[in-house]
Amino acid sequence: MPRVSQDQLDARRRQILAGARACFARHGYEGATVRRLEEETGLSRGAIFHHFRDKESLFLAVAEDDAAAMVATVAEHGLVQVMRDLLARADEPDQAGWLGTQLEVSRRLRTDPDFTKRWAARSEAIAAATRDRLIRQRDAGVLRADVPVQVLAQFLELAYDGLVLHLAMGRPAVDLEPVLDLAESVVRRQR
Repeated sequence: MPRVSQDQLDARRRQILAGARACFARHGYEGATVRRLEEETGLSRGAIFHHFRDKESLFLAVAEDDAAAMVATVAEHGLVQVMRDLLARADEPDQAGWLGTQLEVSRRLRTDPDFTKRWAARSEAIAAATRDRLIRQRDAGVLRADVPVQVLAQFLELAYDGLVLHLAMGRPAVDLEPVLDLAESVVRRQR
């Protein structure tokens, strides 16, 4: 039997995550049946569940993958950049998958106490990355000093949540750059 390289295993895992992301976005968690996951990934249930214990583990992996990408962007460029990236990709096919995952996470946070407990660390990582970035920016003299960092972080998180809801409702993504410019100017130090 030929050995499968780590690169091949990683590529298969990415394929499964991409297909599952699209499936969860299109059908929600409950509607993402094993048959639909097979169709979306182009793989058998055996191949899918060789990499992931069950559907719950697969959904968590998709959501964690998205959260990790978000944390990396926030740490490097800030939460407004995440919003700009969201706008830039609003019409791309894979964007619906990411947006759908965010909405499904939000729904499950409201309705599933066990999921809420498991998701707490991921949510805190995003919040911590936002606060850390704001503290670095404030210490560098870029951010306003008259408002506590926690308040600035909450303001940006609310702006992000509002943008996600705006896009989820199918509202147009055009002409929102000035809104993000405004959000950014609110947290910056006035010169």
